[in-house]
Amino acid sequence: MLKQRVISAVVLIPVVAALAWLGGWWFSVFVALYAGVTAWELLRLVGMNDFAQPMMWLGVPVSALLVLEGGLPLDPVRLQALLATIVLVGLTAALFVDRKNAPTDLLITLGGAFYLGLTLRFLALLRNREEGLLWLLVMAVTVWVMDSGAYFVGRALGRHKFGPRISPKKTWEGFFGGLVSGAIAAALMAQFLLPGVAWRQGALLGVAIGIVGPLGDLSESLFKRQAGAKDSSHLIPGHGGFFDRIDSFIFVAPVVFLIVQFGFH
Repeated sequence: MLKQRVISAVVLIPVVAALAWLGGWWFSVFVALYAGVTAWELLRLVGMNDFAQPMMWLGVPVSALLVLEGGLPLDPVRLQALLATIVLVGLTAALFVDRKNAPTDLLITLGGAFYLGLTLRFLALLRNREEGLLWLLVMAVTVWVMDSGAYFVGRALGRHKFGPRISPKKTWEGFFGGLVSGAIAAALMAQFLLPGVAWRQGALLGVAIGIVGPLGDLSESLFKRQAGAKDSSHLIPGHGGFFDRIDSFIFVAPVVFLIVQFGFH
């Protein structure tokens, strides 16, 4: 398992880093494709509990188009018309599917697609900002440091359960360990990577990431626990699925974008 994790990381990290460095179409299309695969994983999890599998495929293009609509300088009216067409196609299909829950299946599909598309699009929006690559780097490293800090502090000192109903291994000690680690990491990076941003502002950004990041993780755990699954899929050897790797960013990306957009000038 460890060998697979290392190999996957060695292969994927440079690819993602290169796409982030290129930005523009490259990164926006990558995020759109990632959102589409993640939507398939999410709806597959939901599908383990009496959900019409064919219907879930509509969620893939919807989530991807929502990312592209925000991340690329395309005609928004045409994209929105395409989204509306996909919804109408799904509703028409529901009329002919021999299944009494087909309309509900469609709503679940669209809900999952909008949940991912409207949140992950902020990764592309953040990258498209001035100095967006640096902001993306600060966010990603802060999340990684936060996760590592929570893991090691939780293992060493964890006693009080954070969300026992959803994720029994998480503790309050680990949560605060991640919070402090993320704040320190963001403060240091702001000081040295982001001109005009004080270390105190970086620390506050790290605290915000440290609060919302675990919520994204717990939200994914909620879906997996309902489905009785350990991982969202096995598409990334040693790491599980795409959803498993992006869960924190679903909550973090919109929050970081809003903080950068309205809090830093």
